[in-house]
Amino acid sequence: MTGNLFIVCAPSGAGKTSLVGALLKADPRIQLSVSYTTRQPRPGESNGREYHFVSEQKFQSMLDQGDFLESALVHDNYYGTSQQWIGEQRAAGADILLEIDWQGAAQVRKLIPDTIGIFILPPSLDVLMSRLNNRGQDPADVMARRLAAARDEISHVAEFNYVVINDVFDVALQDIISIVRAQRLQAATQLARHSDMIGRMT
Repeated sequence: MTGNLFIVCAPSGAGKTSLVGALLKADPRIQLSVSYTTRQPRPGESNGREYHFVSEQKFQSMLDQGDFLESALVHDNYYGTSQQWIGEQRAAGADILLEIDWQGAAQVRKLIPDTIGIFILPPSLDVLMSRLNNRGQDPADVMARRLAAARDEISHVAEFNYVVINDVFDVALQDIISIVRAQRLQAATQLARHSDMIGRMT
């Protein structure tokens, strides 16, 4: 039985990374796809955990070979998802989660129409700006670009299956957990997973 493919998308500062991390701890049955990127690691990040950090030359070589399910240029850096790894994990029945932007999500939906898209919104742009300021990692010009990119990202919210507003973290986390559980409980999935048991009862 093929595993589910979830996409979680959000503007920078909406809390996507924290929510995804909490989801992975709460649900060991879901795996995070680790993307490839040409950006430099941030403090505390390590290669192969948050991202596979590669050079632009390496990334372009992988792109030319068709290694990526999706790829995008975001904030002057390239990001891509391994097509082979996703295929192998889903074929083994694993649920996979992609943490990508709206461009990548659109590419994935074209290739895998049954992808489940989850968009995380901040409660307001003021809150979003405050969260970005609290990071303290980027200069003012970068912050301005990120806020402009956030507005653009949010304009694509209607393209997703579910929308979660991250105002209270624990509530937003329970919303995402509920979405994952609901997908697993769909009739077609349950009938395939428990066909022997259902057969004995009918």
